[in-house]
Amino acid sequence: MKRLGSVQRKMPCVFVTEVKEEPSAKRDHQPFKVLATETISHKALDADIYSAIPTEKVDGTCCYVTTYKDQPYLWARLDRKPNKQAEKRFKNFLHSKGNPKEFFWNVEEDFKPAPECWIPAKEIEQINGNPVPDENGHIPGWVPVEKNNKQYCWHSSVVNYEFEIALVLKHHPDDSGLLEISAVPLSDLLEQTLELIGTNINGNPYGLGSKKHPLHLLIPHGAFQIRNLPSLKHNHLLSWFEGCKEGKIEGIVWHCSDGCLIKVHRHHLGLCWPIPDTYMNSRPVIINMNLNKCDSAFDIKCLFNHFSKIDNQKFARLKDIIFDV
Repeated sequence: MKRLGSVQRKMPCVFVTEVKEEPSAKRDHQPFKVLATETISHKALDADIYSAIPTEKVDGTCCYVTTYKDQPYLWARLDRKPNKQAEKRFKNFLHSKGNPKEFFWNVEEDFKPAPECWIPAKEIEQINGNPVPDENGHIPGWVPVEKNNKQYCWHSSVVNYEFEIALVLKHHPDDSGLLEISAVPLSDLLEQTLELIGTNINGNPYGLGSKKHPLHLLIPHGAFQIRNLPSLKHNHLLSWFEGCKEGKIEGIVWHCSDGCLIKVHRHHLGLCWPIPDTYMNSRPVIINMNLNKCDSAFDIKCLFNHFSKIDNQKFARLKDIIFDV
């Protein structure tokens, strides 16, 4: 699979958006909606959106693979946020001025302390060696997922640092209609961002696993390319999301040739998410672990051990995977 762009900052919408004073369907207690107009944004046009590669936007939590302790490691998304005093100043400024780019931040004093191993996300703007907060007043970044860190236990369930492998969901290399769950060397994922999905992530929109037997997987960003997408018009995309089985997804992310990522979410078009039957769960999936050398070394309760016991089995849908434990 061709490696596409990584998610290191907030993605702009493909359309110009407008705020409607109606309760949000996306976020509880948010009294407004952000909806797409019919006008394609300047950012999308500047990035040559018409030549970009459209991919499925997957609903999970963002991760990153890079080096830590001299080996490939999974990192979890952790944004630095302002302290209470700075946040109050920022909100008052927005209320009076409206443009977050004009607000002055003192990064050393205005933000809550970050863990010692925290690193800022790539591609974010820097001034005098300090990262510049985004329009929400956050500094996107990453922390390494340590094996015994309870805060990131679902992240750590999909990696094994002893064997330097990760549990990855992607297309089967020889059959685009078939999904595949496999153990991928972390070294093959270096400098990629991925989405962690599963039982305890974002309300589990894909219906994976159960409370008793949680199931989590990594999906490389850009892994699910969209074929036969209609023309880039508001009403055409709306019809595609509503009327095609391929449109039963959270949204679309376009990977542009300059590395820019542009998105549209179902909520931008006034559509609901999550939905009962997603496109991801309509396709068959095969388990292809190929872990004969490692099988006996895995903890009996870990996901790698469970998947090794159903190696080479095929399931009609992702949500049909049940561990015999």
